[in-house]
Amino acid sequence: MMKAAVCAAYGLPEVVQEADVDTPEPGPNQILVRVHAATVTAADRAFRSGTPRFARLVTGLRRPKKSVLGTEFAGEVSATGEAVTRYTVGDKVFGATDLGLGAHAEYVCVKEDAALAALPTGLDYAEAATLVDGTALVFLRDHAKLHSGQSILINGASGSVGVHAVQLARHFGAGVTAVCSGAGAELVARLGADRVIDYTRTDFTKEGRTYDVIFDVAGASSYGRCRRLLKPGGRYLTTVPSPAIMVQAPWTAVAGSRRAVIAFTGLRPVEAKVKDLALVKELVEAGRIVPVVDQTVPLTRVADAYRHLDRQGKRGTTVLKLA
Repeated sequence: MMKAAVCAAYGLPEVVQEADVDTPEPGPNQILVRVHAATVTAADRAFRSGTPRFARLVTGLRRPKKSVLGTEFAGEVSATGEAVTRYTVGDKVFGATDLGLGAHAEYVCVKEDAALAALPTGLDYAEAATLVDGTALVFLRDHAKLHSGQSILINGASGSVGVHAVQLARHFGAGVTAVCSGAGAELVARLGADRVIDYTRTDFTKEGRTYDVIFDVAGASSYGRCRRLLKPGGRYLTTVPSPAIMVQAPWTAVAGSRRAVIAFTGLRPVEAKVKDLALVKELVEAGRIVPVVDQTVPLTRVADAYRHLDRQGKRGTTVLKLA
């Protein structure tokens, strides 16, 4: 048996509780990882709350199909299947469980060809776990096609995806305007933002400035409000699948020069995730990206981790400590 954070019903943070569950056993092509740290993300919150409601067609109509949430983790290989050749017991790794979830537990099984990589040099498990999510990289590199000399506004810049977006935008050579609460202003400036807007004091949509790219990380604004802030050929990106963006994205792809873009980065092929994880590891070890841990929470207080996630003003990623 092992300890895990179990979500047996949709609802508020209190529905997630520590419980004993069976320890998984690796199949022939799987490895068993002793999880030391796992992230608690907006995706986990959506799985926990069952929102948006149409997603329950996949996650479970009345209750979650997968009771142990979590996809991003870091830990140590504890056992390997008989056909495994890439990893050995004792290897330190970080990666993702893909759509199988299950990372919010003391042990998790993943295929040896899953999105995994050796732990980056100089990082602890909590720091490494925060780097697994490839949302910012995919949005800025593949969908925004961000490059040197362009301008980008990142709305929600101090959150888990936002802090990576700020750093990657700087890496790509863009001028960065970051929107966050005053509590996160110093952090995003330190990470490379050229300008910081405190959304509690200033509405960035009324400033009159224009941008090549607007990355609305948490969907706090909308394409309708941001369209006039986009330069010709500009792109509005969001991670949140609202009904409006699901209509605007295909429409703007064929009409006009300004585009609304929504993407589901978790659905990209495992091979792409493996390559992106290797790139992130390279950037971290070169000092181009630094991990930002907001807080580390023990498994016994997993509901508190979700409560913190539900609040605004996060600074980095919330991490669940499992060892």
